[in-house]
Amino acid sequence: MCGIVGAIAERNITPILLEGLKRLEYRGYDSAGVAVIDAAGQLARCRRSGKIAELEQALRAAPLAGRLGIAHTRWATHGAPLERNAHPHCSAGEVAVVHNGIIENYLQLRERLQGLGYRFESDTDTEVIVHLLHHKLQETGDLTTALKAIIPELHGAYGLAVIGAGQPDRLLAARSGSPLVIGLGHGENFLASDQIALRQVTDRFVYLEEGDIAEIRRDGVQIWDAQGRPVQRETLQYRDGAEAADKGEFRHFMLKEIHEQPTVVRRTLENRLAASHVLVEAFGPQAAELFGRVKNVQIVACGTSFHAGMVARYWLEGLAGIPCQVEVASEFRYRKVVVQPDSLFVTISQSGETADTLAALRSARELGYLASLAICNVGTSSLVRESDLCLLTQAGPEIGVASTKAFTTQLVALLLLTLALGQARSSLGAGVEAELVEELRRLPARLDEALAMDDTIQRIAEFFADKNNCLFLGRGAQYPVAMEGALKLKEISYIHAEAYPAGELKHGPLALVDASMPVVTVAPNNELLEKLKSNLQEVRARGGELIVFADGEAGIHNGEGTRLVRMPHIHHQLAPILYTVPLQLLSYHVAVLKGTDVDQPRNLAKSVTVE
Repeated sequence: MCGIVGAIAERNITPILLEGLKRLEYRGYDSAGVAVIDAAGQLARCRRSGKIAELEQALRAAPLAGRLGIAHTRWATHGAPLERNAHPHCSAGEVAVVHNGIIENYLQLRERLQGLGYRFESDTDTEVIVHLLHHKLQETGDLTTALKAIIPELHGAYGLAVIGAGQPDRLLAARSGSPLVIGLGHGENFLASDQIALRQVTDRFVYLEEGDIAEIRRDGVQIWDAQGRPVQRETLQYRDGAEAADKGEFRHFMLKEIHEQPTVVRRTLENRLAASHVLVEAFGPQAAELFGRVKNVQIVACGTSFHAGMVARYWLEGLAGIPCQVEVASEFRYRKVVVQPDSLFVTISQSGETADTLAALRSARELGYLASLAICNVGTSSLVRESDLCLLTQAGPEIGVASTKAFTTQLVALLLLTLALGQARSSLGAGVEAELVEELRRLPARLDEALAMDDTIQRIAEFFADKNNCLFLGRGAQYPVAMEGALKLKEISYIHAEAYPAGELKHGPLALVDASMPVVTVAPNNELLEKLKSNLQEVRARGGELIVFADGEAGIHNGEGTRLVRMPHIHHQLAPILYTVPLQLLSYHVAVLKGTDVDQPRNLAKSVTVE
């Protein structure tokens, strides 16, 4: 989504700002801009809709130079992707602001500021911040004091970078729900929403924490916490280039990406959650109005993304009360489709260039759907550009062919979509959204606990060393998780693996069960647990070997023919996300034992761009 870069130095910082924006292009954006304090002490700005190349061309034609500046790439939430809505936003030629996030009470603030005589030039929520800051600056005379004073009035999520023409000795920052990092140099300092933007100028970083306000000068940094107390934050140094193309300490990209999941899930939640609800505006400017009209959802995807869509069906129908259909994209485009009234067409794709999914989206335009929404990891992709609405998964580049972190972030995005639709239609039960928002905030910690079981899962993987077939079982929303687990195992270890709803065992698959057939089962503590236990007894009665990933309170125990992995307890609605992780680890360790090419399995490609 949006990207922030800022710098204060003894040299012209415009090239640094532009390079930083380019390094954030992976996040997706629809406009870009830069503002500097020039040699005359004036605030100068350049903005363009479209790509950074458009901004760069404009700056070649009319150069801006300065030793203090801020820059931004914007993904539209309030207001269309037009130049007048691009950041930075200015007030009275004296103050400039760039902003990631959403200000929920911007309409009330806008009305108040208009009463004070401020004229608004954009449709954005951000412009209220810069006018409010300018107004307070007239009272205090100090930009830092003014920023501290307005923060309590901003409700929602924000990462802010601020400069003022009258005080060219400082770059200001504030964080609430949206990440910011300070880059430390020698006689110069920097700011960004992601350290990747600053790797060309420094390898030392200070991450702002929730509620922090920072004053960044050439020769130092002062930080205040949410209570207004001066604080020191740890300085981290990156010496070896923490880029996506580097495996770092990990043997394979796949293992690295499995272990990145707590971080990328946290990133996917940033700017999307308020105190007790999902920020519907994160889906786009028209989302709130459109979501209130949705009566049906059609999901189309391929492979791993299709499994994510199948999980989402349980959430959409069980939580939001919205009928949902899920279909493989390659089948959808070749059948006659009956479109239900007021249906939202949802596509899911890691790359955004999957040929079948793109073709399905294009055919859906002719079929009368209410709107299209893309859940995608690449903001510049065709799928995102051609959809009405979008939610980026923020998984970062995924190198391993077998999708891991892209899948879990898709699940998080789809749960956010479920809560947003339920909120807009007032169809969620009392307190449900607030409860699940709190559980989502705890999810990265639960994922860390699951990853800590890596050694246990590696030992279990040894049981598969001589196996050629495997069954995966799940019930309810865990059935698609079992499907994903089977797909991972067959993709990278070449073991033939199939997944079934556990209740279907006696309808055929039970004939395959014997002592040479491992049966992997996911067993969270939910309303289907007792039925699942009966299905497991059917396996044991036929001599089948069980590997069970179960909640510690599920009442399942180690024993003859049963290998148990105790999972952290988690809210049953989030269990599909958590239980995915050990299945990924199991597949990885089995593949290593088998000696296959983990990151580039035979016959497969990362992005399927042909039919």
